Amino acid sequence: MTSIGSETMNPATAAAVTMAAAPDLVALKTKQQATWSSGDYAVVGTTLQIVGECLAEAMDLRSGQSVLDVAAGNGNATLAAARRWCDVTSTDYVDALLMQGRKRAEAEGLSVMFQTADAEDLPFADGTFDAVMSTFGVMFTADHDRAASELMRVCRPGGKVGMANWTPDGFIGQMFKVIGKHVSPPPGAKSPALWGTRARIDEMCGGEASAIAAETRTFVFRYRSPQHFLDVFRRFYGPMLKAFGALDEAGQMALAKDITDLIARFNKADDGTMVVPSDYLEIVVTKR
Repeated sequence: MTSIGSETMNPATAAAVTMAAAPDLVALKTKQQATWSSGDYAVVGTTLQIVGECLAEAMDLRSGQSVLDVAAGNGNATLAAARRWCDVTSTDYVDALLMQGRKRAEAEGLSVMFQTADAEDLPFADGTFDAVMSTFGVMFTADHDRAASELMRVCRPGGKVGMANWTPDGFIGQMFKVIGKHVSPPPGAKSPALWGTRARIDEMCGGEASAIAAETRTFVFRYRSPQHFLDVFRRFYGPMLKAFGALDEAGQMALAKDITDLIARFNKADDGTMVVPSDYLEIVVTKR
């Protein structure tokens, strides 16, 4: 018999409770893919390019290394690695984003391989790459542990896995918390911001690591005004677009107010523009 609190259940009942509590990861992934396929993430993603450049430096990428960018979006880390003469494979499960990355690479005359791939089921053999990267990408997978395992699996022994993940207490982490107050996340979904904590990275990657370096960095969102930021994110950033779309007019007004209030808490500008620092965790894991 299985005990929960003061109650005792037979094994069959306990199994049913466990199944009911477990998240439907397939459904969650389908929903997330639809979210990131909506809007046009490239409009927002392009502004984050400096993060990919900083991560490439933190990983000490060398020319000729084989590099995989996972959940690459429109290719910030991809371009950073290719600019360092690495042999880059850029992957995402949203084809439209890969097309944007391809256009950017072609415009710069960079040679990159683009391939549709699921971060939770990467179509590469064990130890294929010298370095594996993800900037604000893999943190949004449905099955965190499986995705982390895949990052480590396709990296060779002695290679590096690098990530940039929003922290829970930073601006974007808090923005997702605000959105979650208005539109409840799917049952069983884990917060993406867990990837922005050292404890969770140690838990997911520590068993295969010889070293883990993690530093809190800051990206600064610079927009014409708080309203400009809100307008851009409502139109182009999938999670926010979907959140507003799920609400009636009153709900949309309430969400917009809460996001505007959040911006006011973080905004460093006093000239009507928006200058909002947002913390992220820069991680470099050396595989054992």
